[in-house]
This record gives sequence, C-alpha cells and structure tokens, in this order.
Amino acid sequence: MQKMNGMKLPEYAHKGDAGFDLYASDDYVLKPMEKKLVTTGIKLEIPEGYVGLIWDRSGLAANHSLHNLAGVVDSHYRGEIKVVVINLGNETFEMKKGMRIAQMLIQSVVNAEIEETSSLSETKRGEQGFGSTGH
Repeated sequence: MQKMNGMKLPEYAHKGDAGFDLYASDDYVLKPMEKKLVTTGIKLEIPEGYVGLIWDRSGLAANHSLHNLAGVVDSHYRGEIKVVVINLGNETFEMKKGMRIAQMLIQSVVNAEIEETSSLSETKRGEQGFGSTGH
C-alpha cells in the first residue's frame, strides 16, 4: 500500500473485521442529495484473483444517510482509491480530513466462462423476479 500526502494507512478497527477503514484525505461538504468523489490518499496493489469492494460505513449510513456509489477496485488498478459518496439525508454533512468514510473488503474473484446459449435450464422460480418468494 502506498500513502499519499501523509495520509494514514487503512486499518481494521477490530480483529476479525471483514473490511478495513478508508479515510477522507480532504475536507468536504455534502448538501442533501449531493454526491462527491472523495479522495483517500492511498494507492494499493490488490493481488490478481482478488477485488477490493468499497462499502458504506454502517454508522454514517444509519446516522447521516451517507451512501457509497460504485465500489469495485480491480487488481490491475494502480491509481488513488476514491469513493463516490452521496448524501441521501435532509441535512448538510461536513466530512473532515482523516474521517473514516467507507470500508473496503478484499475478496477472491471467480471469472466465469461466458457462453451464449439458446435456452436455460428450468427452475421452480423461473423468470419470477422481485418479491417472487413471497417475502
């Protein structure tokens, strides 16, 4: 992992956590329904066969209605990690440099073999979509 502008390296808050915290490298103000590309001040090299997935921090989502958009960091990407954050709340949110803004999970990837076919196998669910399980 490479730090930029003296930023803190990401870290896991607790032993056994799935994701490590990402920090804002600058101050930002997000008005209601505004989105910003938030810089983290880090670059990382994810091993081939793995992906970095950027997720919301539950406290920011629950308490301030902040949500991350996008969030796939492929193993061949070498640029700065940035997080697209949208404020879905009714209040302006002030993000300070060094604040934990998102979390990243590193997970293995299985690349599927993509083949065209003229038909798919039958299942009980079939083409029934949203709400089709009765819940």
